[in-house]
Amino acid sequence: MIDYYEIKSQPITRVMVWAAYKEVRSTKVSTGIDGMTWQWLSKHSKAELYKLWNRLTSGSYFPQTVKEVSIPKKDAGTRKLGIPTVLDRIAQQVVRAHLEKIVEPHFHDSSFGYRPKRSCHDAVKQSCSNCFNHDFVIDLDIKSFFDTINHDMLIRAVSHFCKDRWVLLYIRRWLKAGKAQEDGERIDSVTGTPQGGVISPLLANIFMHICFDKWMDKHHPEKPFERYADDVVIHCISEKQSHYVLEGIRRRLAECKLRLSEEKTKITYCKDYRRIEGKAYPKSFHFLGHTFKPMVKKSSRTSGEFLGFDCEISMKARKRIIASWKQMNFQRETTLTLQNLAEILNAKSRGIINYYGAMNIWAVGRLFRHLDYRIAKWVKNKFKSLQSS
Repeated sequence: MIDYYEIKSQPITRVMVWAAYKEVRSTKVSTGIDGMTWQWLSKHSKAELYKLWNRLTSGSYFPQTVKEVSIPKKDAGTRKLGIPTVLDRIAQQVVRAHLEKIVEPHFHDSSFGYRPKRSCHDAVKQSCSNCFNHDFVIDLDIKSFFDTINHDMLIRAVSHFCKDRWVLLYIRRWLKAGKAQEDGERIDSVTGTPQGGVISPLLANIFMHICFDKWMDKHHPEKPFERYADDVVIHCISEKQSHYVLEGIRRRLAECKLRLSEEKTKITYCKDYRRIEGKAYPKSFHFLGHTFKPMVKKSSRTSGEFLGFDCEISMKARKRIIASWKQMNFQRETTLTLQNLAEILNAKSRGIINYYGAMNIWAVGRLFRHLDYRIAKWVKNKFKSLQSS
């Protein structure tokens, strides 16, 4: 793996394949349709990666069908993921690493999803700041975004930034690889890029950059927005302006063969102490697991309180976390030691606090009272068990 310049018909080095292997291996996601595991590949990496590199450089690489897996969605229903094979994930990472260096400098400053050195917290903080200066928010929901991206338009969007024929060749093959459904039936891929693929988030960002971000810059440069993949909020000054912008976005998405989910897309009024007149609009919206809504805030200048428009952990996220604690049912496990319980709870609790506590730690504190109650029940049951023995 020391040959930096040995190439065939495609300019892909062994080092690129090896670096992709190390990057993707750290995630260790589910296996694909061929059943190859990361444990098996780690024992045969030299031979398998050499064969993969050989196919990639000669142009003879063809991806296998992705395995379709259903996972529960946060708001009920299921989401379809397409899981590529282990070797296909590595091949996708080779192209992603090359393509990302080209397109990343062109992406919009208000695009936060799946980008290096950007996070959900950045998007949420910017949204809070923009809500302070704008009375209305358009909360967009694109219907089945990843499943309905037009392949021809996506290839044109990628080729706008990258002319490398080998990149476009393999992206076309991944898009047309097809899916193996859970009942074993294979279906062709006509539209969309499967969620679960390594390169899918980058392709989605490229498509939305051309379809939405650049369009907003051209037609509504004064309207700030935050976009995390296909999750978008746009800030407007007035009611009339918000309806005008929403109608323009609806037409633009139709031109790009996308459509809004009319049930989930809405205009929200950011009510606070400065905006007290009645408006017949929802007063809250959800973004990246947080609910933005009017709430009582303590003044930093006086000892009083005021009505502000801020965010905290959403009710859906709260219910999901509490349900996961209920499912663990650790309060009945009287054989657990305190150390065992800490090992079970710490990693997950730390993640909840780090993510949701960054914006509003007090709301997270109220959430953890449910966990305190369950720990107290565990202590009671454990000592009752010890006394009876």
